[in-house]
Amino acid sequence: MGLSRLAALHGVATSAPSAGTGAPVPDATVVAVLGALGVDATTPGAVQDALAAAESAARSRLLPRTVVVWDGEPPPGALTALPPGTTLEIALEGGGQAPPLRMRVAAPPGGAASAGAGREEAPPPAWWSPPPLGVHRLAARAPGGRSGSAVLVVAPAAAPRPPRRTHGLLVQLYSLLSARSWGMGDLGDLADLAAWSGRTLGTGFVQVNPLHAAVPGRPTDPSPYRPSSRRFPDPVHLRVESVPEYGHAEDRSILDDLRQSAAALGDTVLNKGALIDRDAVRDLKYQAFDVLRRVPLTPGRRAAYCDFLAGQGQALEDHALWCALAEIHGPDWHRWPAGLRDPRSPETARARRGLLDRIDLHSWLAWLTDTQLADAQRAALDAGMPLGIVHDLAVGVHPGGADAWAQQDALAPGMSVGAPPDAFNARGQDWGLPPWRPDVLAASGYAPYRGLLRGLLAHAGALRIDHVMGLFRLWWVPEGRPPAEGAYVSYDGEAMLAVLVLEAHRAGAAVLGEDLGTVEPGVREALARRGVLGTSVLWFERDWAGTGRPSAPEQWREDCIATATTHDLPPTAARLTGEHVALRHSLGLLTRPLAEELTADAADTAEWLGLLTALGLLPEDESDEEGAVRAVHRYLLRTPARMVGVWLPDALGDRRPQNLPGTWDQYPNWRLPVSDSEGRPVTLEELATAPRLHRLMALFAPRPGGPAPRHDGPGPLR
Repeated sequence: MGLSRLAALHGVATSAPSAGTGAPVPDATVVAVLGALGVDATTPGAVQDALAAAESAARSRLLPRTVVVWDGEPPPGALTALPPGTTLEIALEGGGQAPPLRMRVAAPPGGAASAGAGREEAPPPAWWSPPPLGVHRLAARAPGGRSGSAVLVVAPAAAPRPPRRTHGLLVQLYSLLSARSWGMGDLGDLADLAAWSGRTLGTGFVQVNPLHAAVPGRPTDPSPYRPSSRRFPDPVHLRVESVPEYGHAEDRSILDDLRQSAAALGDTVLNKGALIDRDAVRDLKYQAFDVLRRVPLTPGRRAAYCDFLAGQGQALEDHALWCALAEIHGPDWHRWPAGLRDPRSPETARARRGLLDRIDLHSWLAWLTDTQLADAQRAALDAGMPLGIVHDLAVGVHPGGADAWAQQDALAPGMSVGAPPDAFNARGQDWGLPPWRPDVLAASGYAPYRGLLRGLLAHAGALRIDHVMGLFRLWWVPEGRPPAEGAYVSYDGEAMLAVLVLEAHRAGAAVLGEDLGTVEPGVREALARRGVLGTSVLWFERDWAGTGRPSAPEQWREDCIATATTHDLPPTAARLTGEHVALRHSLGLLTRPLAEELTADAADTAEWLGLLTALGLLPEDESDEEGAVRAVHRYLLRTPARMVGVWLPDALGDRRPQNLPGTWDQYPNWRLPVSDSEGRPVTLEELATAPRLHRLMALFAPRPGGPAPRHDGPGPLR
């Protein structure tokens, strides 16, 4: 009983979802999770001591760790419930010479019983003076001497939404090669795709995979969802020839040789059936970077670089130092010499002084990547896109990478993020990503989280949040235990959401949340209220509370991006033909006999095709797979979704998924080029003239000589 109470006080759940009921979390898991939160629960005596301390702190606390104020809404109950006469002092974000704001809590009209009642409908109390948007520090002193402090997050009521209904392309950038890219898609290709599709197809956005910095090594982990750093992008995405210093390099013969090697590398992917080889691409590009770095920067570019360094501060210094140390000691900081495992140790400081040249290289590459990201977004907006580039935020980082090293005080030691057992994975999942400690986040004023968001939003028209439910709770798996023996740990969801909305507002960017799978009750409603769009995938949109049959398009929610598939699901052509079942069977991934799986899949597909036919969206012969793909997208256009996303491989008939969950070396995850229905890789130049793509995208385009596309409601955008 004491352990359960202690866990509850620290946001650790002692039961987990299991077949619709709450299964108890093992005591050993609870003890381990509490330990990662700095709470000793290893003995009955330790539990009692920790419980007494936690309950005493809860009783004496005048304010919660974080107070959230939504702009235009009355103050929260944490403030209106304070004793009358309590003085509040707010130190504004940024400090400087701005004087603190002061106010005094007054008794509510009608007595204390009405305090907080009907807060959202009632006008704010007369004593309340709304502070400006930002993350501030709040201090309170109540009559009698009690005092407290908190982080005060003041956020807009909602994040910006897309200015109009729009459609766009979803693509894994590495998979889209052009005649100019060096063996994998790059930021030059992204800018070109955005400029072409915006002008020619009327697209409003291009959504890409996370471009976070990967953990270097041979082989490099190809997953963009397990990066070394989420804060900084990977220079492997740079278009080498677009670096201004390229035209002034004296070692042109070296660069010419590297370009020839890159062309040969691309040829092996496009024409010889090879997989995308990030390690080979990285090797070639870093050789080129060493040449380009010897070219002096012009005074103007030097000034811009210095401004970038100043703006990024300690975060970039730590990232660049980790990159330099990893070149010497390997990509897992846990295996470095003991003194270097602490980013603030004297040994690390000495190493920093000895590695200034390599640190400057990695800082310079971060700057170059930032400028090309800005160029891609500028190209998208210049093409008339209302949003432009939609970037993707992974749920966590590699435990041995740069962020885990620099932010280890904010991460829970010995813990990994995952998912509990569900209908899709009876054993649960362990993603190998260390979670943030919610208590440390709050104590820091959410500084690591804010810095992360600010960096990603700098050149984004919108940001996709992978596993957006993680703003509210995450499944923590103790090291050495199976994923099923994890526990949910709660975060201050309102504070995490408020910081997200605040940073999105400052950037003028929309926010998309990947909310597929098991979602805690109330989370989708909270996200929608604050302007965060959800993700709706056709095959999952059924009347689960009733008949279980496919939902009519008008039953979809408006505040979402509607798609036919994602990077973790089969392309639509494979889904319609059942080829995805055969693929999983060939890899031993089915949990039922093949015949049974095929029968169930065919029945599911037949239900959808039946609905498409009933709606008059499938005039083509049902055996016409391309026509069925178009019918699926006609259906998506019938929904009220604010955004409609087209998976780029779907536009070409590609049948291979980019990622097949549950596999590692059995399938070439994250290494496949975009291909056509025959499995032949398609370049960006070929894509621009591909008849199948244009037939599909014609559904979204205005008729020749007709009115401009209509983006303000459900139905075809024309």
